[in-house]
Amino acid sequence: METRINQTEVKQIELNGQTFKYRDSGDLSAPPLVALHALGENAESWDKAAAELGKKYRVLALDQRGHGGSARTITYSIELMCEDLLHFADALELEKFTLIGHSMGGIVSYLFAETYPERIERLIIEDIVPPLEDKPKEIPDKPSHPLLFDWLVIPSILGQYHEPEWWARLTHITMPTLIIGGGSSKTSKNKMQEVSELIPNCELVMIEGAGHFVHDENLAAFLVPVKSFLNI
Repeated sequence: METRINQTEVKQIELNGQTFKYRDSGDLSAPPLVALHALGENAESWDKAAAELGKKYRVLALDQRGHGGSARTITYSIELMCEDLLHFADALELEKFTLIGHSMGGIVSYLFAETYPERIERLIIEDIVPPLEDKPKEIPDKPSHPLLFDWLVIPSILGQYHEPEWWARLTHITMPTLIIGGGSSKTSKNKMQEVSELIPNCELVMIEGAGHFVHDENLAAFLVPVKSFLNI
C-alpha cells in the first residue's frame, strides 16, 4: 500500500458547483471508508478514530454542506447531503466503500444506503434513532458567539427529523450493518433495538457509560465492535 508521511491531509473539492473540504487519512491504496459527522460538528471530529481505522482503510471524512470548510448554501436538507455524498464518491471514483455516520451523518448514511445499496460495502451508524415522539424537535435559539457552521442548518435539519421516508425504508438496507449507541438512555436503546431488527443483516452494540458522542466519550470501547465488524 502507498503510505503518506502526513497522517491526515485537508483537501478541497468541487461538487456540483459547490466547494467542499474533507480530511484524507490512511493508505491511499487501502479500501475506502467515508465518515460523516453530526449536526454542528465537522470532519475533524473523526480524527482520533481515523488514526486507528486508517491502519487498514483510507478514511475520507467530509465536511457536510454548511459545516466546517464546506459551502454555505441557501437550502439544507438530508436529501441534499445524500446527493453531496454521491457526488463526493463519484468524484473520488469510489465505486464501493464502507460508510460510517454519526447522528445527522447517520441519517444521511441510512438514506444513502437505502437509495444506493450497490455503493456500500458495510454500514456503521452511531447513535441516531427514529423520532421518540410525535411533536417536532424544539429549535434552540441561535447563540451569540461565532459558529463553525451555518446556523440555518439547525432549523432545516431538525425540522426534517420527523419525515418518515428514511425510517420507513430501513428494511431496504441489505449490506452488513453495525449500529453503535450510547448506553445512557434506555429509551434510545429500545428504539435502536427496533431499528436493528428492521435491517436484515444488522448488529447492535450499546456502549455503557457513553452518551450521544460515543466515539468522543469512549473511543477505545467504540473501536472494539467497529474493528471486529471491519475485521481489523
